[in-house]
Amino acid sequence: MPSVGIVSLGCAKNRVDAEMMMYQLNQAGFVLKQDPATADAVIVNTCGFIESAKQESIDEILELAQLKKEGRIKAIIVTGCLAERYNSEIMKELSEVDAVIGIGKNADIAAVVQQALDGEKVEDFPDKMLLPMEGGRIQSTEQHWAYLKIADGCDNCCTYCAIPLIRGGFRSRKMETIIEEAQRLVGNGVKELNVIAQDTTRYGLDLYDELKLAELLKKLCRIDGLEWIRILYCYPDRITDELLDTIREEDKIVNYIDLPLQHCSGRVLRAMNRRGDKESLLTLVSHIREKIPGVVLRTTMIAGFPGETDEDFEELSDFVRQARFERLGCFAYSQEEDTPAALMDGQMDEEVKNRRAGIITEQEALIMDAWCETQIGREIDVLVDGFDRYADCFTGRSPFDAPEVDPCVFFTAPERKPQPGELVRVRVTDHIDCDLTGEMI
Repeated sequence: MPSVGIVSLGCAKNRVDAEMMMYQLNQAGFVLKQDPATADAVIVNTCGFIESAKQESIDEILELAQLKKEGRIKAIIVTGCLAERYNSEIMKELSEVDAVIGIGKNADIAAVVQQALDGEKVEDFPDKMLLPMEGGRIQSTEQHWAYLKIADGCDNCCTYCAIPLIRGGFRSRKMETIIEEAQRLVGNGVKELNVIAQDTTRYGLDLYDELKLAELLKKLCRIDGLEWIRILYCYPDRITDELLDTIREEDKIVNYIDLPLQHCSGRVLRAMNRRGDKESLLTLVSHIREKIPGVVLRTTMIAGFPGETDEDFEELSDFVRQARFERLGCFAYSQEEDTPAALMDGQMDEEVKNRRAGIITEQEALIMDAWCETQIGREIDVLVDGFDRYADCFTGRSPFDAPEVDPCVFFTAPERKPQPGELVRVRVTDHIDCDLTGEMI
């Protein structure tokens, strides 16, 4: 059978979609290649969220087009958010592409690849609600951790965001199928599950007429062999006391909450179609820390949103100083076509937006550095990822560190060699930038 490689770009939700396509291809008899350059056909599972992500997707397609020109690969198939968003425009602009399909066509990926290899040009964009949410996966992460997608789509309709246009409305998976998938993953060696959706805290509202994330987490905690559960993409308006109590009381749920806030100015948040202001968000942060002592909070901010005044930005800067998030990423606003914010007055120069994002990032670096200092001398749990031959030590992640976005823990192990997926105890002795360093006890 022909061979297929997959390049998956963008977020963790997109990665799960790619893993499901890999399973279907494998079931159809295709040979899966880790190195796409050695495959007959290559799927680019694109991201179309912001301009930089779109450009990364296009650059990847152009690199593959060169390989196709050289005769090293035979077909290029484009899937994912960029394909869903721009449809037929992709093939018009990139003639080397053999197939472009929307996310609603993912279930037929094996047939599409075969058509492309047979020399057919394929363009198909069925209803995005047909995106498969159930089915097998071939895990592309390390064996000991995985993402668990509990819903897709979004109903929040933030004015800067194209996700509702691309992925459709919010839809939860049934709780029993999520539990079954989690059990399969743990049975295959997964120790850490990272719970994801566009808005995890909305889980269940569409299916059960009430928020069900806390109940789902409690059921996940009953799975034997599972060590850690981490919750990502929590919308601030739906952080309930029930959820906070569940995180505090369940030992398997790490004391870590990803809480994308985007801004703190009430005026800017209203323009974003989000709620809250600096005072209410500081109250929320304080309440979370009171309910879960020692919790690590991660957030994201957008600098340079249309109409953001100097006063708004100063308020954001002051908020970051006061809230002292242990993890924070700040991004320059990206003007995305077909979103309400793209048509707003007060669009800023890229230089201004990037400068403001840089100021917040530098501010946060000092906060994270100070937090790392407080960890020196502590003993912490670390999930081993492997050995870093360049650093000449082992690497892993603590409960404070989400995979792929947060820092790592570098540690020595004088007595024995720990294995990937093993949970060990490390005494923190120092830090390099924002990475903790230490020695396994």
